[in-house]
Amino acid sequence: MKTILKASLMMAAICLSGNVMAQQVTFGQIQNQIKRDKTGINQFDVKKDSVEFKGLSIDLGGAFNMDYQAINSFNDQPSTFALPSKITGYRLMNQENNFNLPAADMFFGAQLFDGVRVNLDIYLASRHHNETYARGGYLQIDKLDFIKKDFLAGIMKYATIKIGQMENNFGDAHFRSSDNGSTIRNAFVGNNIMNAFTTEMGMEVYYNRSGLVSMLGVTNGNLNQGTQEVFYAAGPDANTVVSPTILAKFGYDKQLDKDLRVRITGSLYHSANLGNSNLYSSSRSGFGFWGVLNNNAYKNNGVDVAANYNAKATPEGTFNPNFKNWATSYMFNPFVKYKGLEFFGTVELASGGDKAGVDDKRTANQYAADLVYRFGKSEQFYIAGKYNTVSGKLSNADAEKVTVDRFESSIGWFMTKNIVAKLDYVSQNYRDYSQFVGNPATSNANNFYGGKFNGLVFEAAISF
Repeated sequence: MKTILKASLMMAAICLSGNVMAQQVTFGQIQNQIKRDKTGINQFDVKKDSVEFKGLSIDLGGAFNMDYQAINSFNDQPSTFALPSKITGYRLMNQENNFNLPAADMFFGAQLFDGVRVNLDIYLASRHHNETYARGGYLQIDKLDFIKKDFLAGIMKYATIKIGQMENNFGDAHFRSSDNGSTIRNAFVGNNIMNAFTTEMGMEVYYNRSGLVSMLGVTNGNLNQGTQEVFYAAGPDANTVVSPTILAKFGYDKQLDKDLRVRITGSLYHSANLGNSNLYSSSRSGFGFWGVLNNNAYKNNGVDVAANYNAKATPEGTFNPNFKNWATSYMFNPFVKYKGLEFFGTVELASGGDKAGVDDKRTANQYAADLVYRFGKSEQFYIAGKYNTVSGKLSNADAEKVTVDRFESSIGWFMTKNIVAKLDYVSQNYRDYSQFVGNPATSNANNFYGGKFNGLVFEAAISF
């Protein structure tokens, strides 16, 4: 990905330098773009506008956030002397009240032709990577005038085509979520516990008209691109191919009068043979609450167990159903805004198989609802509350489902349309997790056994 980033930037620089000599270049004259500041909140999918094309125009933006965290973690594991004698030195990590690693993004794009623009989204600093790398790059086509003036203009008045490596548009929740440094549109600090996010190579086609919301998309099913042979499971029915991922969204979105807006959508994600991408483990920018329910290094039968060990879970305590063979998810999102009061809900029904040849279906269901009240002359202040719960088996071998639930509340102030400060309280609980994981001879202590964390996070974010 680092090589792709360098090549993309070099090509962009060459193209730009050539065009600078050929024509006048403007800045910020970008068509059909959802703003990255406060005015972009509650803008979903794609939108059409009346920005005039004035030749090649450059878009350059960024996003940055900084968090101060004061959170404590707990679980029901007894003190070391009460654990089996083979386990020595186990305890949860202590957490200081301090700043987390800041995150930063850069956005680079250009209006290339009337109705055609390109975007390159870059993570400048993020968790899980120690270098700058590309989040994605895609072409957005809102007119086909490059083929012929007014070609299919009656259709393209309402249609948009996106092609490239990009954040896939599954559900509406990701439009109100944080992604690395880009947190200004999230009224809270955390995303959904089961966070649906991935970037894959593909195409999405939109048609939005008179309140109708529709999108059909297809991707190659891979988070990391490559042509190597696929082989993920042993046995006669092992996966040796990756199926395309199918995406769809249909719904209704209408400003009924000056005070009331109503939107409701249903979305589909389906892959018959999963590649190296997992919808619920593909976020490289993290969870929002750092270092929670992690342990110090300890010994099990004299063997070192690493620090930060969270069995059957993605880092930082998110819930990943970890489907291995196939996966299907449905998401339903109602959104209502009346004056300054907003309600947004998520019903997410996910199912999948563990591995080829052992394809028993298991499910994981998520429900979330948040209420945000924005007030002030320009709705620059807000108070918000959210409840989120997830329940499902982590594998077919597990005896019962586990449940994770969270309550989150927040107050925020938009100092300008580009700067927000928010104070967030979180309380998250883990239920029905086993005390130990692994086979009886080598089982490790499960950090999520009776696990919980709670506390405050202050976040400051800038986006332009």
